[in-house]
Amino acid sequence: MKLYDFELSGNAYKIRLMLALLGVPYERQNVDLFGGENRKPGFLRLNPRGQVPVLTDGDYTVWDSQAILVYLARKYGGETWLPRDPRSLGDVMQWLAVSENEVLYGLGRARVIAKFKLPGDLAAAQKSGREILAVMEQHLATRDWLTGGHPTIADIACYTYAALAPEGGIDLGPFPAVRAWIARVQKLPNYVGMPGIGTA
Repeated sequence: MKLYDFELSGNAYKIRLMLALLGVPYERQNVDLFGGENRKPGFLRLNPRGQVPVLTDGDYTVWDSQAILVYLARKYGGETWLPRDPRSLGDVMQWLAVSENEVLYGLGRARVIAKFKLPGDLAAAQKSGREILAVMEQHLATRDWLTGGHPTIADIACYTYAALAPEGGIDLGPFPAVRAWIARVQKLPNYVGMPGIGTA
């Protein structure tokens, strides 16, 4: 199994974290995004979108962090990380949608604008990021995990850009339940970190 990766990509980190939590061995292949390696024909054959992460497992190639999380959870995680019953699965999918929308376009976008100097409206991204943190804060005030009584891929999908929020100029201080949830993720067995994520 090989992961096409970039150290500072939050989406790629989700997969490194998931693989570590599952205890699945893999080979890591760095893709130089700053050097444009992701736009070269060899990489585009793996992912025509030109994005990391990409995972190859034998003759199977899957791209997009959400799809890879689903694949890994179903192949290696049993019922724990991706439940099969309709209500629990629906709950997980709700938060996967949040991770690809408000979390990515609020918290994630604020980070890439502030840290990597990409163009965009930083104030608007920060506002959106704080709004989704407020939603998560209310939700997590009465539970330990986003869905059910244990961590799922919903937590992994939303965790990364929440934990990286300070790199986008978003203070986590007003969100104690979110900070407590971040700390719980960081205490999971086999947890691995990434640059920019401190301890909660």
